[in-house]
Formats: sequence, C-alpha cells, structure tokens
Amino acid sequence: MSEHSIPPITEDDIANYLVNTPDFFERHAGLLASVQLTSPHGQRAVSLQERQAEMLREKIRGLELKAAEMIRHGSENSGIADRLQRWTLQLLLTRDARRLPDVVAREIAAHFAVPQVTIKLWGLSPEQADLPCAQGTSEDAQAFASSLVKPYCGGNPGLEAATWLAEPAAAASLALIPLRHEDPAQAFGLLVLASPDAQRFASDMGTEFLERIGELSAAALSRLLPAEG
Repeated sequence: MSEHSIPPITEDDIANYLVNTPDFFERHAGLLASVQLTSPHGQRAVSLQERQAEMLREKIRGLELKAAEMIRHGSENSGIADRLQRWTLQLLLTRDARRLPDVVAREIAAHFAVPQVTIKLWGLSPEQADLPCAQGTSEDAQAFASSLVKPYCGGNPGLEAATWLAEPAAAASLALIPLRHEDPAQAFGLLVLASPDAQRFASDMGTEFLERIGELSAAALSRLLPAEG
C-alpha cells in the first residue's frame, strides 16, 4: 500500500459515523423506509420499523416469561412458608415434651411430603432416657452428628443413621440434620429425612431450609435436655 492510498471504509467506521452523527437520518429520512432486513422468523425481508417491532415483541415475551417465573417462585415460597408455620404451630401446641420427637417427625412427613423421617437423641435428662428415640445410637454416630457443620444431603453410603429408618433399603437419598442447643460444637441429636428418589436430597442442593428445620426442631426438643444448673 502506497503512502497515498486510502484505507477501505469498514463497518465499524460506518457504525461510528452514524452514532456520532444523529441528524444523518433526519437529512435522509427516506432511507429508513427503504432499509430491508431479514426477519428472524423466516427468510423474508422486512422493513426496519417492522424488525424493531419484532424485537420489541420478543423482549416483551421474555419479560412476560420472567414475570411468570417470579410469580411461580413466589407462590411456591408462600406455600412453603405456610407449611412451615403449620408445622411450627404443632410443636408449640405440644405440651407433653415426651411427645415432641414423634410430633416433629410425623409433622415433617405430613407437611413436607417426606416418605421417611426419624430422630435420635442423646444426653437427655434422666427422666427422658427411656424414650425410644434415645436408644441405640453409637458414639461414632454421635460424633458424626457433631462433626456436621451443615446438613448432609446425598446418597446412602451405608451410614448408621439410615439403619434407624423403618425401611433403610428404600432410602435412595438422605438429609441428616444435626440438632444443637447451647454448644455449637456438640450435637444432642440427629434428624433423618429419607426418600426413594435419589434426587430428592441431592448433594448439590441448598441446605438453608433444612438448617431452619433443624434449628426449630432443636429448640423444641431442648425441653428434653437436663435443666441447666
């Protein structure tokens, strides 16, 4: 290329010129009417105005889908909040503390459609030590519960907690929720949720809701612990 040759005009040059010259189409108004673009819904040519209208309709459809999704999530969250409230009310209305382990498990199964739910507790006050939920928990299982910093969700790799269920063989996925009271490093129980659906309690699922269930359960069940001196 000689020093006097002019470089070719690029698409970027044209785009920059139009951006920096907003009155171009005012001086050439007829040009807009003659511009033909390819429609995204076929190979037919459409005017610039029609193409802009199609783009606007597509944007509106996208916004409508997002709005519908937000409404659906809002409805689901409202339903979960209602079920959580009904479950919590049952805990508050249970006067006999010895009935609480059964109430916690039964109401979780009923309100949240969990096929199998069980609870094991330890370190209870002497008058509560004969409860069925206070029997048959090894020191290893207690140490495992205390080691959980958040609920375990995933498959059943032969954990002792699965053997506490009525039908261990039907537990394709588990949620193990540690129950703590005053000492965050020490669990006094383990809440076990199980499903035959391997994806119900997947290892990558969020655990915030399960943590809230654990906190509320532990608060209610703490009535079975020895009175602090």
